[in-house]
Amino acid sequence: MTMTAQNPPSATSLKWAVFGTGSIATTFAQDIRLTDNATLVAVCSRTLEAATVFSNRFGGLRIIPDINTLATDPSIDAVYLATPNTTHFDQTRALLNAGKPVLIEKPLVATAAEAQALTDLAAEKQTFAMEGLWTVFLPAINHLKQLLADGTIGAIAGIRAELAYAKTFDASSRFFAPSLGGGSLLDLGVYPIALTLSLFGSPQTISGRWSAAPTGVDMTADVALGYDGFQARLSCGFDRNGTNRFIIEGETGSLVIDAPFLRANRIILTRNRIAHHLAVPSGSSRLSRAAGKLARRLPLPGLTVYRHGFPGDGLQFEIAAVSLAILAGQQQQSEMPLSASAEALRIIETIRSLPPS
Repeated sequence: MTMTAQNPPSATSLKWAVFGTGSIATTFAQDIRLTDNATLVAVCSRTLEAATVFSNRFGGLRIIPDINTLATDPSIDAVYLATPNTTHFDQTRALLNAGKPVLIEKPLVATAAEAQALTDLAAEKQTFAMEGLWTVFLPAINHLKQLLADGTIGAIAGIRAELAYAKTFDASSRFFAPSLGGGSLLDLGVYPIALTLSLFGSPQTISGRWSAAPTGVDMTADVALGYDGFQARLSCGFDRNGTNRFIIEGETGSLVIDAPFLRANRIILTRNRIAHHLAVPSGSSRLSRAAGKLARRLPLPGLTVYRHGFPGDGLQFEIAAVSLAILAGQQQQSEMPLSASAEALRIIETIRSLPPS
């Protein structure tokens, strides 16, 4: 039976299958156990051996042999695609054509044109689809949005965010191989871009620069998104280990998603420069991190720390939100619409269209 917005599942818990058996598929299988409206019941893989190992690890999941069988299986309510990003477009298209709701691990696809094609197809088939940007659904981000809505730091003056992890160059790895969708923007930059879009909407201007790895993909990138009255300056790279914070500066203070912001579990509110300098040091060395950790434990004037710890790795919030949307017969999830995913890819393509520096 084709599942559409007019024909949501009648149960209160969604039955999921995962396509892929790598590290992110494993995280999904572990974290789905922390939800109360979703259950993992099946696995699909390119090899029977990998599917069997995965199935046994997670309690004897049913093994589905291929994408076409998965797409048409009436006992599966939704599919999580945890496959290489270069395969996402064809696999998502197959699932949507069969009316099967799908959650696609980031990046959604390789190009904005592909993202728009999937957006159009999902609308035509009245079937749910979403990019798996799990950070957007974390409790700390929900609290951050409320703090911003309450005017906690006044008018926004600027945004600074960095996400960088040093990677040893390997021309054949998914980080550096063009054929595998390599590059720091698709692997890392999509996080600060997507979070900025989620918090502040579409930018008025886009500019930036990038440097190339020996294979031609982007080793590093800087992105500047212009908004009314402020800029978001975002950076990513495989050349260093960054501070990996997301900082929103306002007229009366700053809100900091502490490192690593993609796994947001702590929001820091600072009201003066001294508190900000001590609690949010500019360096990323072990000493800087230790000093900042100590400062955040002290009763410093002008400093408030909001802690939002969670069990598992954090995918459960995304899984629960997507499951709720599908159970309600929705075609998209309001916090992460396909239009935002397409816009993030347009931003990435705009930066990559510039000559490398």
